[in-house]
Amino acid sequence: MTSRRRIRLFLDSNVLTGGIVSPWGLDKATLSLCAARVCRLVLAAVVRDEVEENLLLHAERLPSLDADQLLEDYRRLIRLTNPETVPYPEPDLVRSSQHLIRHAADVPVLLSAMASQPDWVLTHNTRHFTHVVAQRASLRIATPIELFRTLSVLFE
Repeated sequence: MTSRRRIRLFLDSNVLTGGIVSPWGLDKATLSLCAARVCRLVLAAVVRDEVEENLLLHAERLPSLDADQLLEDYRRLIRLTNPETVPYPEPDLVRSSQHLIRHAADVPVLLSAMASQPDWVLTHNTRHFTHVVAQRASLRIATPIELFRTLSVLFE
């Protein structure tokens, strides 16, 4: 039996949050691939913190039992995926890299992706994570649908 390297997916917070809170969709399917360890989740500390903040805000609007379940589902996802973690980039590097992407809040996310060199960076934020940004950072940036369209070729 040959061992193949798993596809490493760096998820932006919008994909990760969407996969957790949505009952269905490609964000959730992406998380399922990671939970089944078909793909390897690359989780940046900056993304993790944003997701946890978003989940707490979302949980505040839910009935208590649903909120508890949402947070438990997130903890279970992290256990199942056993993500490869990426630390926060150094503040000096963040300051000196503002030219890479036009939205300042996205600089630490982009730097984390660059440091980890994943196979794919998945985001819905195509307004900031553009093709030009992908070229500057030498990253493959796409939406989950683009990932699944590419994967579908394997099943033809």
